[in-house]
Amino acid sequence: MPTDLAPDPNLEPTLATRPILQVLSENWWLLLLRGVAGVIFGILCFAWPGLSLLALVILFGAYALVDGFLALIAAVLGRHRSTPLWWLILAGLISVAAGIVTFAYPQITALVLVVFIGAWALVRGAFEIIGAFHLRKEISSEWLLMAVGLLSMIFGIAILANPGAGALALIWLIGIYAILFGLPMIWLALRVRKQSKVGH
Repeated sequence: MPTDLAPDPNLEPTLATRPILQVLSENWWLLLLRGVAGVIFGILCFAWPGLSLLALVILFGAYALVDGFLALIAAVLGRHRSTPLWWLILAGLISVAAGIVTFAYPQITALVLVVFIGAWALVRGAFEIIGAFHLRKEISSEWLLMAVGLLSMIFGIAILANPGAGALALIWLIGIYAILFGLPMIWLALRVRKQSKVGH
């Protein structure tokens, strides 16, 4: 009677044995768009340093919505895989909620906006780090996602520790954060796309 052969642990792992990488590789363009959105948002902060508080609220709200929806789309597209994507869903929901709140209350004070952005960055960073831990056994570039998460948390702490910073300093700090978030995300997207070709 024939018996099933056990998989050889020495065989090179493929995408079939790395479900999270498979989901990300199939939707690498969503990671790329998240990174591009961050870079564009950051550039706008520097190119438009004299923008009003209302303009900053609208700009941040639009960025948070785009980032959140892209994360949710990636999670939905990977829902049929046996992968723990709850961290990506929660990260997306947090960003979407942040965008909705900023648009619902565009006349919030600068102090409230600073605290809100800081808290958003802290929570978002925590979920990015959780995602990096899930990826660590499947891709060699998981440190990029962890770096993004740590950056978000450091940014959140810096914002919350200095809520009374001047408007220009706040805009530049947000711009730097967005660019430093976007560039590793773009790199991660390209790495995932490249590794997916190798894994087939």
